[in-house]
Amino acid sequence: MGNSRAYPVFRTSDAVEAWTQALRLKALLEEHDDEVILMADMLTVEDTRRMAAVLPDAEFCYVHPRRDPVTHDYTEFNLAIATAEDSTLEPELPLEVLHYVRPGTVEEQFVRAVGKGMASIGWGGRWPDDAEAELPGAANYDGVEVVFNGDDVHLSQPADHHTVFVHVGKWGDLPRAEKLAAHLGSTVLGDAQVGW
Repeated sequence: MGNSRAYPVFRTSDAVEAWTQALRLKALLEEHDDEVILMADMLTVEDTRRMAAVLPDAEFCYVHPRRDPVTHDYTEFNLAIATAEDSTLEPELPLEVLHYVRPGTVEEQFVRAVGKGMASIGWGGRWPDDAEAELPGAANYDGVEVVFNGDDVHLSQPADHHTVFVHVGKWGDLPRAEKLAAHLGSTVLGDAQVGW
């Protein structure tokens, strides 16, 4: 199988604008997956409460694994975020969440809940056939991802802006990425990254 190649095609300091541009690209997909991938890191109590309100059924986890000081077993985060006192919740931070939802259900609320931590929304699908592209669209690899507060699809490089990526086949497809960037009035803004 392998991984997709993700090209950065748009950057902005406005989270809603990044999301809006990602939606414009998503509309170009010929096929759409049945699920949207949501990922977020929560660094503050306020960010955590907002995200938990949007994703009440999601499982929140520690960003850095923790061990019980007595048994040395790994511990899981198990506080009720909505009712926990700030003084109890704050030492548990940072937290992360990975959750799958049906398209069109909570994405807009998710964007508004993103705080200071990195986050992303990913829509998989398949790009339509294009004579100018190097390869045909591939449902295993194609899609659009918007990364909030970051520069990379692995949520490892925090930034003070938001980046929209297009995912293409595992060998890359710069001509397709360039054409998709042009749809936004942009260009490819960097090298391909290993994607999903």
